[in-house]
Amino acid sequence: MITVVLADDEVLLRSALASLLPLEGDITVLAEASDGAEAVQATLAHRPDVLVVDLEMPGVDGLAAVADIRRVLPGQVVLMLTRHARPGVLRSALRLGVQGFASKAAEPAHIASVIAALHDGRRWIDQDVSAAAIVDDSPLTDREVDVLRVTREGYSVAEIATRLHLAPGTVRNYLSSAMQKTQTRTRHEAARYAREHDWL
Repeated sequence: MITVVLADDEVLLRSALASLLPLEGDITVLAEASDGAEAVQATLAHRPDVLVVDLEMPGVDGLAAVADIRRVLPGQVVLMLTRHARPGVLRSALRLGVQGFASKAAEPAHIASVIAALHDGRRWIDQDVSAAAIVDDSPLTDREVDVLRVTREGYSVAEIATRLHLAPGTVRNYLSSAMQKTQTRTRHEAARYAREHDWL
């Protein structure tokens, strides 16, 4: 029996997966979460074999949720579901130790088989996800991507520094460099520009 916590802000998709995954494999859904903060709470409370988490959720997104969970449960197995496999996101997820990436358009039977593979200690990246992520024209470094991602969530420089375990001056340097590369005037404009170009 593989235990799972499901986190996705799309109620219909989450409910469908919660109903169908147990029919497709030896899977028990322990809890459902509608955003990143709930995903963190449910995962820490239930300690599932696999966390199945949507990349893009309001407030705390999938990557931020996984980062928070990793601080308490460094070995938590994670399957990330996504519609958009941006290169920066894939790199960030792999750096966090995310073991699996699957398309949200995948059949429940496929997602169940990926869950089983991850539970067995394997890694998985869907072909369409990896293909979309290969093309990378971003001039941003990984750290610049990190600070712009957190900037998008509305945090101050001091809060970004705390979240990323960096000095505030270092965060300012990364933001300044990112603003030069995106030819924008503010960090929020830089984050928006990078997002629009699929660099985050």
